[in-house]
Amino acid sequence: MSKSAAMGKGCITVTKYFLFLFNLLFFVFGALIMGFGLWVLFDNQSFIAVLQESSDTLKVAAYIFIGVGSLSMAMGFFGCIGAIYEIRCLLGLYFTCLLLILIAQVTAGVLIYFQRDRLKYEMSNIMKDMIINYTGQNRTTEHTWDYIQKTMKCCGWTGPGNWSENMLIRNSSQNLYSCSCRNESLPGTDIRDVGLCEQLSAQAPIYETGCATSVEKWLLDNFGVIMGICGSVAVIELLGMILSMCLCKSVVQEDYTKVPKY
Repeated sequence: MSKSAAMGKGCITVTKYFLFLFNLLFFVFGALIMGFGLWVLFDNQSFIAVLQESSDTLKVAAYIFIGVGSLSMAMGFFGCIGAIYEIRCLLGLYFTCLLLILIAQVTAGVLIYFQRDRLKYEMSNIMKDMIINYTGQNRTTEHTWDYIQKTMKCCGWTGPGNWSENMLIRNSSQNLYSCSCRNESLPGTDIRDVGLCEQLSAQAPIYETGCATSVEKWLLDNFGVIMGICGSVAVIELLGMILSMCLCKSVVQEDYTKVPKY
């Protein structure tokens, strides 16, 4: 074997194992994306739970994340097989699917960016409708909203005035307020986490700031994490596409006898 041929074979081997490593990372990131989608769909202990019960958009987004994550995991698996056993058809299929996934991700990112005002408006309407129809019963969304108000030390969406539109408060002969709005540093009734409390003093012992700013900050913080994950996946996808094409071109003849049979 000539020196150039040995070097060529060595380069192919290095490319093959680098591609295997990238596919392994791709598989892991796909699992993270799918896990995030499952969290959005089934979480009932954060702000997401309030939105996902009322917003079809968020549910669709969760299913998209699950679908993209699952496909990414499958492509990572087949990419690993194609790289290790140098199967051109799998490498070509892997490249094509990576290209389609990358295009879909860019398209989704552009749509979200240009629809951000609409999504913000939809979120505001969801929150105000939830406050209007709040009953204090054992509902996941209501208890989650109570948890948000209590932990973020805020009241209402834009402010405490949102609660004046609540049906029970408007129709009650008592002066009621949201118990989770209670500012513990002020004197008043016993502290409760959920439901409506009676106002005994002239001034309700509640927080004066709305939750919109805090919640938006929370969403933006999590959005940065999501974008970081998606950006990392995109870089891995590009590297995977380059390596798969390099390896595919270097495979002169496929040897299916190397593929394990079960």
